[in-house]
Amino acid sequence: MKRYLVVVERTATGYSAYSPDLPGCISTGATRPAVEANMRDAIEFHIEGLRLEQLPVPEPSSESTYVDVAA
Repeated sequence: MKRYLVVVERTATGYSAYSPDLPGCISTGATRPAVEANMRDAIEFHIEGLRLEQLPVPEPSSESTYVDVAA
């Protein structure tokens, strides 16, 4: 099992998500739980496609953090 970072962003109509380690792998959803579930499916589908094309599957390497600033 691999663990990929997923960035979730709020949009005017719900949520969108992408994984920095898997270029082109994106998803949307009306709710946060929906976009997370859709993104899980999208990552599995993306990796399956890479394997079928005999392309390398990128290793997870992205990290995230929060920074506090006076605003």
